[in-house]
Amino acid sequence: MKAASHTPRSVLVTGGAGFIGANFVEHLIESDPNVRVTTLDALTYAGSIDNLSKVVGDPRHDFVRGDITDALLVGSLISDRSIDTIVHFAAESHVDRSITGPAAFITTNVVGTFTLLEAARNAWLGTRKRADVRFHHVSTDEVFGSLTENDPPFCETTPYAPNSPYSASKAGSDHLVRAYHHTYGLPVTVTNCSNNYGPYQHAEKFIPTVIRSALAEKPIPIYGAGLNIRDWLYVADHCKAIDMVVRQGENGETYLVGGRSERRNIDIANHICRILDKSVPRSEGSYADLLTSVTDRLGHDFRYAIDSSFTGSSLGWKPEETFESGIQRTVDWYLANAAHLARHD
Repeated sequence: MKAASHTPRSVLVTGGAGFIGANFVEHLIESDPNVRVTTLDALTYAGSIDNLSKVVGDPRHDFVRGDITDALLVGSLISDRSIDTIVHFAAESHVDRSITGPAAFITTNVVGTFTLLEAARNAWLGTRKRADVRFHHVSTDEVFGSLTENDPPFCETTPYAPNSPYSASKAGSDHLVRAYHHTYGLPVTVTNCSNNYGPYQHAEKFIPTVIRSALAEKPIPIYGAGLNIRDWLYVADHCKAIDMVVRQGENGETYLVGGRSERRNIDIANHICRILDKSVPRSEGSYADLLTSVTDRLGHDFRYAIDSSFTGSSLGWKPEETFESGIQRTVDWYLANAAHLARHD
């Protein structure tokens, strides 16, 4: 059964002190004067209250420190605050960390999502069934596995084929969300996005690592020859897409969100180095001289690409930033917020 358009009023954002979550909270508060946001975040290494500095003092925003696996906490938040919309970002997301320590990924991404779904089902579909609610689950293109250079991009019907503990845990959470819709009738939407970049991204990720290493005059690590390809999506464009899906998306539907900007890792690194060469030139040579090949990641997927035409045709969404404009804004932000790059442990 399909749902009518949804109007969020009391929103629970999980993982809202993380990279994409913080950008989304900021977007919601700035774009909708009628919405109230509760941010739930455990403030692990990947989250920081500093990411919410623009909204911390806003009367329409509350921050709660807590874990999504805490069923009592999650249930009380949904009931006590009359939550009508859950936007679920909270996840362990770093592939390298999932290879060395997969247990945390299963706990957060699978068990945590299950806990949220159960809490939403109990609150919304119990003795008094609510129709004005929505559970939105934010996922990744990595659940679809790897593409060759000539394969068509992922679409909504691409079979799942995860290749890392991280992507497998996200695939599991996607399937749980789908199951709760089909089994219990929970109103849900899902988005699978391509690689995000922009303000507040954790310093361990690829683009911040390139910037941080360059500014520190240290070797800039590139896996192998840097030929792996990703589709890059500016985070503000992603947040606008999620907002559109939450409000206009069909109940039970999945939407793919991509930046239409496929780039090789080595090309990304060189582009950033050229920007830095102009903004903060080295005393001698180019930052590109610091590019250094390191041993490739285990099971490193070669290429990800997303066909977001269904999202565009059904919702009217398209990315506003080109890669060139988005990466310039990103580098400028990190240069103006250098302290953020120091948080990479």
